[in-house]
Amino acid sequence: MEDRQFRNAMGKFATGVNVIATEVDGEVYGMTANAFMSVSLDPKLIVISIGNHAKMLERIRQSGRFSVNVLSCEQQEESMIFAGQKQVEDKFEFERLGDTPVVENALCQLSCEVYNEHTEGDHVLFIGKVNDLVLEEGDPLIFNCGKYRRLEALEEAASK
Repeated sequence: MEDRQFRNAMGKFATGVNVIATEVDGEVYGMTANAFMSVSLDPKLIVISIGNHAKMLERIRQSGRFSVNVLSCEQQEESMIFAGQKQVEDKFEFERLGDTPVVENALCQLSCEVYNEHTEGDHVLFIGKVNDLVLEEGDPLIFNCGKYRRLEALEEAASK
Protein backbone atom coordinates (compact mmCIF):
# COMPACT_ATOMS: atom_id res chain seq x y z
CA MET A 1 0.00 0.00 0.00
CA GLU A 2 1.09 3.57 -0.60
CA ASP A 3 2.00 6.01 2.20
CA ARG A 4 -0.82 8.40 1.20
CA GLN A 5 -3.38 5.59 1.32
CA PHE A 6 -2.22 4.60 4.81
CA ARG A 7 -2.32 8.25 5.99
CA ASN A 8 -5.84 8.62 4.60
CA ALA A 9 -6.92 5.47 6.42
CA MET A 10 -5.47 6.74 9.72
CA GLY A 11 -7.21 10.09 9.12
CA LYS A 12 -10.57 8.34 9.35
CA PHE A 13 -9.98 8.03 13.09
CA ALA A 14 -11.15 11.27 14.72
CA THR A 15 -8.70 12.56 17.32
CA GLY A 16 -8.40 15.41 19.72
CA VAL A 17 -5.81 18.09 19.00
CA ASN A 18 -2.95 18.69 21.43
CA VAL A 19 0.01 20.99 21.76
CA ILE A 20 3.11 19.31 23.17
CA ALA A 21 5.44 21.81 24.89
CA THR A 22 8.86 21.64 26.49
CA GLU A 23 11.60 24.01 27.58
CA VAL A 24 15.33 23.86 26.85
CA ASP A 25 17.80 26.45 28.16
CA GLY A 26 15.00 28.90 29.00
CA GLU A 27 13.42 28.69 25.52
CA VAL A 28 9.91 27.18 25.21
CA TYR A 29 8.98 25.07 22.18
CA GLY A 30 5.63 23.67 21.10
CA MET A 31 4.24 21.43 18.40
CA THR A 32 0.76 20.31 17.42
CA ALA A 33 0.12 16.59 17.71
CA ASN A 34 -2.74 14.15 17.82
CA ALA A 35 -0.81 10.96 18.67
CA PHE A 36 -1.52 10.84 22.41
CA MET A 37 -3.23 8.38 24.75
CA SER A 38 -3.39 7.28 28.35
CA VAL A 39 -1.39 4.19 29.34
CA SER A 40 -1.74 3.52 33.07
CA LEU A 41 -3.51 4.72 36.21
CA ASP A 42 -0.89 3.36 38.61
CA PRO A 43 1.48 4.99 37.97
CA LYS A 44 -0.29 7.70 35.96
CA LEU A 45 1.31 7.37 32.52
CA ILE A 46 0.54 8.74 29.06
CA VAL A 47 2.24 8.30 25.68
CA ILE A 48 3.01 10.75 22.88
CA SER A 49 4.47 9.91 19.48
CA ILE A 50 7.09 12.19 17.91
CA GLY A 51 8.54 11.73 14.40
CA ASN A 52 12.23 10.91 14.09
CA HIS A 53 12.86 14.11 12.13
CA ALA A 54 10.87 16.49 14.35
CA LYS A 55 12.91 19.12 16.19
CA MET A 56 10.78 18.40 19.27
CA LEU A 57 12.34 14.93 19.59
CA GLU A 58 15.75 16.13 20.77
CA ARG A 59 14.21 18.95 22.78
CA ILE A 60 12.19 16.50 24.86
CA ARG A 61 15.25 14.29 25.26
CA GLN A 62 17.27 17.29 26.49
CA SER A 63 14.66 18.59 28.92
CA GLY A 64 13.35 15.25 30.19
CA ARG A 65 9.88 16.78 30.57
CA PHE A 66 6.96 17.97 28.48
CA SER A 67 3.34 19.03 28.70
CA VAL A 68 0.33 17.80 26.79
CA ASN A 69 -2.32 20.47 26.26
CA VAL A 70 -5.71 19.25 25.01
CA LEU A 71 -7.10 22.13 22.95
CA SER A 72 -10.65 23.42 23.13
CA CYS A 73 -12.77 23.99 20.03
CA GLU A 74 -11.93 27.70 20.41
CA GLN A 75 -8.18 27.04 20.04
CA GLN A 76 -7.84 26.16 16.36
CA GLU A 77 -5.51 29.15 15.93
CA GLU A 78 -3.12 27.75 18.57
CA SER A 79 -3.13 24.41 16.78
CA MET A 80 -2.31 26.09 13.48
CA ILE A 81 0.50 28.16 15.03
CA PHE A 82 2.26 25.10 16.45
CA ALA A 83 1.65 23.08 13.28
CA GLY A 84 3.49 25.79 11.31
CA GLN A 85 0.31 26.64 9.37
CA LYS A 86 -0.05 30.16 10.74
CA GLN A 87 2.58 32.80 11.43
CA VAL A 88 2.31 35.22 14.33
CA GLU A 89 4.27 38.41 14.92
CA ASP A 90 4.39 38.20 18.68
CA LYS A 91 6.05 35.41 20.62
CA PHE A 92 3.49 32.94 22.00
CA GLU A 93 3.13 33.28 25.76
CA PHE A 94 2.92 30.06 27.77
CA GLU A 95 1.64 29.64 31.30
CA ARG A 96 3.41 27.37 33.81
CA LEU A 97 2.28 24.25 35.58
CA GLY A 98 5.08 23.58 38.02
CA ASP A 99 8.30 23.55 36.00
CA THR A 100 6.54 22.91 32.69
CA PRO A 101 5.20 25.35 30.07
CA VAL A 102 1.50 24.89 29.26
CA VAL A 103 -1.04 26.46 26.88
CA GLU A 104 -3.45 28.87 28.56
CA ASN A 105 -7.13 27.85 28.52
CA ALA A 106 -6.46 24.32 27.22
CA LEU A 107 -9.16 21.87 28.32
CA CYS A 108 -6.51 19.76 29.98
CA GLN A 109 -2.91 20.58 30.85
CA LEU A 110 -0.70 17.64 31.80
CA SER A 111 2.77 18.23 33.22
CA CYS A 112 4.93 15.13 32.60
CA GLU A 113 8.43 13.84 33.05
CA VAL A 114 9.88 11.32 30.61
CA TYR A 115 9.39 7.89 32.17
CA ASN A 116 10.52 5.80 29.21
CA GLU A 117 11.25 6.03 25.49
CA HIS A 118 10.71 3.52 22.68
CA THR A 119 11.73 3.85 19.04
CA GLU A 120 9.13 2.28 16.76
CA GLY A 121 9.46 2.66 12.99
CA ASP A 122 9.90 6.32 12.09
CA HIS A 123 8.63 7.65 15.45
CA VAL A 124 9.69 7.72 19.09
CA LEU A 125 7.11 6.98 21.75
CA PHE A 126 7.67 8.94 24.95
CA ILE A 127 6.00 7.50 28.00
CA GLY A 128 5.31 10.40 30.34
CA LYS A 129 4.67 10.20 34.08
CA VAL A 130 1.99 12.77 34.89
CA ASN A 131 3.10 14.94 37.81
CA ASP A 132 0.29 17.50 37.76
CA LEU A 133 -2.79 18.45 35.78
CA VAL A 134 -5.39 21.18 35.33
CA LEU A 135 -8.87 20.59 33.87
CA GLU A 136 -11.24 23.14 32.31
CA GLU A 137 -14.80 22.84 31.02
CA GLY A 138 -15.57 22.98 27.30
CA ASP A 139 -15.62 20.98 24.10
CA PRO A 140 -12.44 19.68 22.44
CA LEU A 141 -11.03 20.60 19.07
CA ILE A 142 -11.31 17.53 16.80
CA PHE A 143 -9.28 16.55 13.73
CA ASN A 144 -10.69 14.11 11.18
CA CYS A 145 -9.99 13.47 7.49
CA GLY A 146 -7.57 16.41 7.31
CA LYS A 147 -10.03 18.97 8.74
CA TYR A 148 -10.70 20.61 12.08
CA ARG A 149 -14.11 19.75 13.51
CA ARG A 150 -16.30 20.30 16.56
CA LEU A 151 -18.28 17.82 18.58
CA GLU A 152 -21.99 17.65 18.00
CA ALA A 153 -24.21 15.78 20.43
CA LEU A 154 -26.36 13.10 18.85
CA GLU A 155 -29.98 12.88 19.87
CA GLU A 156 -30.54 10.01 22.23
CA ALA A 157 -32.69 7.16 20.93
CA ALA A 158 -36.28 7.46 22.08
CA SER A 159 -37.24 5.18 24.95
CA LYS A 160 -39.19 2.11 23.92
